[in-house]
Amino acid sequence: MQAKPNFIVSLSDASAGLSQVGGKGASLARMAAAGLPVPPGFHITTAAYRRFVAEHELQEQILAAVSAATPEQPATLEETSSRIGKLFAQHAIPDDIAEAIRRAYAKLGEGNVPVAVRSSATAEDLPSASFAGQQETYLNIRGEAMVLDAVKRCWASLWTARAIGYRARHNIAPQDVSLAVVVQVLVPADAAGILFTANPLTGVRSQMMINAAWGLGEAIVGGHVTPDTVVVDKASGKVVERKISKKDVMTIRTLEGTREEPVPKNRRTKAVLGPAQAAELARIGARIEDIYGQPMDIEWALHDGRISIVQARPITALPDPPLEWKSPYPKPLLARGSSLDLLPDAVSPLFITLGIPIITKVYLKMYADVMGLRGEDVLIFEVINGYIFLCFIKRSKFWGISHIAWVGS
Repeated sequence: MQAKPNFIVSLSDASAGLSQVGGKGASLARMAAAGLPVPPGFHITTAAYRRFVAEHELQEQILAAVSAATPEQPATLEETSSRIGKLFAQHAIPDDIAEAIRRAYAKLGEGNVPVAVRSSATAEDLPSASFAGQQETYLNIRGEAMVLDAVKRCWASLWTARAIGYRARHNIAPQDVSLAVVVQVLVPADAAGILFTANPLTGVRSQMMINAAWGLGEAIVGGHVTPDTVVVDKASGKVVERKISKKDVMTIRTLEGTREEPVPKNRRTKAVLGPAQAAELARIGARIEDIYGQPMDIEWALHDGRISIVQARPITALPDPPLEWKSPYPKPLLARGSSLDLLPDAVSPLFITLGIPIITKVYLKMYADVMGLRGEDVLIFEVINGYIFLCFIKRSKFWGISHIAWVGS
């Protein structure tokens, strides 16, 4: 006799694997089992998704819709996603699965406990590709009816336009993917952000980088706010670099879900994290990196001074070997500004070879004819790791430069 499928698994079940609870779920289970500060909750396994699809005979319709989509034609991806979404919306969750979800939700606490309902695909948070942001997350979900509705919407989000196109580009067959759902007690975050256990800009493994903003982390994930950036020495936990941004908006909880609202004026330019909190985050990050044996991208939340970890995935795009930001000059001033605002990204080798000499010739003529500057008084262009800087060798009284970075020995 075939064993009855297990639709619900405790969040901290160390045996929960990728095929059963998806990438996000497996990562959370691993961290919770290790005693890390992961909010409590439960997994709705991939068996529940497969049962829903089989009960309503959706698989053939899904695969037929996906076969008509082409990654190079975004309109076809949107049309396919819309068709599949309607299939999920018009069918009910099977009664036995719905009842199992209700019982698990009731165990999280009295009343309508606010939770995060989060998609966890079997092709997600992998060492070779994170697939971050391809499926949906719903925050501040309250009550059985809202939880069940959010679960079904998560299932449907396995087939968002982005997810369909992403999997096609990574040669992952649509019939091979499935989706679990993570239901976790929502952290009413005073602040939240992302911790990288290696410096993602330089690839330096001895440094960690923290992004932090007020409120829930959705403002950062959605790109609605420029977070503070804190670089921490991994060994000592000491802050080695800190950039405080002006944070105009934050995501907060409401009775209906979440919304964005202005940050109070007295906190817009205030540092989100103090040195002790940054050091504590680094300590937790080091534990997580030890568990996985590789640099990690970690989502965290802070409430009443307590840090919670809500997700961790491998960093999939880290410079290796680490980049060295060195100039050939002993101790130049490097600036990003002026006309370089038009070149915010790394430039191509062809531009470096052909474009830089032309621009340099024009600049040198302008300095000489208009400003009377020559030799070491002249700003020149320096290319480091593909990025162009204005390079000033001699500290002349003629120059007042903003956005300066010291580089050198």
